[in-house]
Amino acid sequence: MTLDELLTGMEQGSVTRGRAEEFLRGWGFVEVGYHRIDLHRETRSALPEVVFGLPKTADQLDEIVGWFVSRELPLLATKVDPSKAEPIVRKYAGVEYRASGALLMRGRSRRPSAGSVGVLTAGSSDVPVAEEAAGTLEFFGLEVARSYDCGVAGLHRLLARGETISAADVLIVVAGMEGALPSVVGGLFRQPIVAVPTSVGYGASFEGLAALLAMMNA
Repeated sequence: MTLDELLTGMEQGSVTRGRAEEFLRGWGFVEVGYHRIDLHRETRSALPEVVFGLPKTADQLDEIVGWFVSRELPLLATKVDPSKAEPIVRKYAGVEYRASGALLMRGRSRRPSAGSVGVLTAGSSDVPVAEEAAGTLEFFGLEVARSYDCGVAGLHRLLARGETISAADVLIVVAGMEGALPSVVGGLFRQPIVAVPTSVGYGASFEGLAALLAMMNA
């Protein structure tokens, strides 16, 4: 029952006050175990709720995925460990696991977005972070163009992807080490850039802090 159906039912006398109170107590979410899944987040913010999988146990993920599958709803869970994902994929038809980005998916968003995004990485070690972003974008219906391992250590690799990068509406640039790639990309291409530091690096990288500060300054 929707809120409109509730109000219409009360006007017509087919919905009692007690039924209305019961509905409103849980309106907008559903309790699955001790989880409260926000069903109306898409109405408020244009994007549905995404499940954060990292801290959840295998049983908790199974419980959540089972609820989505039983109602044939699209699902995206991020940062899901392979050991937790594999039994779920075997159990539920239509659920896929993208190990490269640690994403557990079922279907695609029912409210797809328009546009294209270029996802770039400085090195191949940055790819898992980039794939999490790329897979999430694809779940929401965006076109994704990947340009991986094109960091400043070999700038010709970036320039070789120039036509593809120029065609995107927005760029996500992922880099570790000294975090120089977003600054270089910003000097070459016109699009808005989302710069993403990673903890890849050694020496004075300080587990990604050097890349973060470089991107903030750039």
